[in-house]
Amino acid sequence: MKKQERSLSNEEALQLHQEALVIDSKQPPATSGFLFTERMKLDLLDMDRAGYTRAQASSQLAKIATEEIRNSEAAREQYLSLWHRSGVNVASGTYSAGIEIERAYASATEGIAQARSYIDALEGELKLILKADDIEDVYKSGKHGLILDFQDTLPFGTDLSKIEYFYNLGLRVVQLTYNLRNLVGDGCTERYKTGLTYFGETVVEKLNEMNMAVDVSHCSQQVGWDALEISSAPIIVTHSSSNAICFHDRGKDDDLAKAVADKGGFFGVVIVPGFIQNNGSIATLDDFADHVTHLVNVMGIDHVGIGTDICANGPETGLIYDEEFPESMPGQIEYFKKNPDKFNWGGFRPEHRLTPDYRIDGYSNFGDWPNITVKLAEKGFTEDELKKLLGLNYLRYFREVIG
Repeated sequence: MKKQERSLSNEEALQLHQEALVIDSKQPPATSGFLFTERMKLDLLDMDRAGYTRAQASSQLAKIATEEIRNSEAAREQYLSLWHRSGVNVASGTYSAGIEIERAYASATEGIAQARSYIDALEGELKLILKADDIEDVYKSGKHGLILDFQDTLPFGTDLSKIEYFYNLGLRVVQLTYNLRNLVGDGCTERYKTGLTYFGETVVEKLNEMNMAVDVSHCSQQVGWDALEISSAPIIVTHSSSNAICFHDRGKDDDLAKAVADKGGFFGVVIVPGFIQNNGSIATLDDFADHVTHLVNVMGIDHVGIGTDICANGPETGLIYDEEFPESMPGQIEYFKKNPDKFNWGGFRPEHRLTPDYRIDGYSNFGDWPNITVKLAEKGFTEDELKKLLGLNYLRYFREVIG
């Protein structure tokens, strides 16, 4: 990373953030966790009294939020105000991740239908991103763009034609596995971390045929290497961290990161506090910036970006209302600890540092996204480098792979 003689001031960095193309390559709850209306607050209290877990409450609140977006002007204004405060032009929302295989297809279609209802209700303020030109259009028009992604391949089941089906619904980015093993290969928190299956190889080839991005963020390292070998197009790590800075099962080793870059890929860096440091429960944006700086040194400035992976502090769910959950309402890890007869298909365990105790200073919610740009400017990235990190690198990858 080259340094400039004078770093940008905070004011200059904020101005740059407002003017630049800004893309969050992984913002899972973009249409399920950005809204918390008065009605939702009251319903959450009812859910607590009814014994809901946080995951169950989140699912129900997402459905209520869809009704609010459709029927309430105040809700639409609240939703868009978070986008405006963030200064983010385009975000990639997730519509399948860490779920039982028998529910995956229905859940994914319901999630995409929900996203489309947001797009319809917002009447042009939120647009579905299908091609690179769509990214440029929303940037020039001052609107916001939504990319549809999967964080696993379970909704396809054993039917390869489902890939084209979901493509026609707007899906463009597909992570091959979540944390655990599926029909395609092994995830990063699985007991044994092998590579792609023969079926997985065929899935990669079909994704290439459809011009869809092959994401290996949650995959085992070997799945990443196998995808690099099999894919005819550059692959992507939409959201991960550097194991050289802080080891985590969700992180990536330098040799894999460099290989991704050498083949034209992209690496989005997370701000999940337990992933980017292991010195305590509180992370800082300096910890995040250390990962960015290291990966730029490994991969080059043209292949790194930002995929925050959380909307708000309290990262177990990462939603705007994370801090509003009653203390009596159990989180995922707590729930499965108390219910050993249930299996946790999410795949995260206590050692993965993903409890509500882990927090990051300087980023309370998606509206604090400009603080990321300020921090990177403090680290000495130049104006041109910041523009690449904030959005141009992802745009280049999206155009080359998706069209």
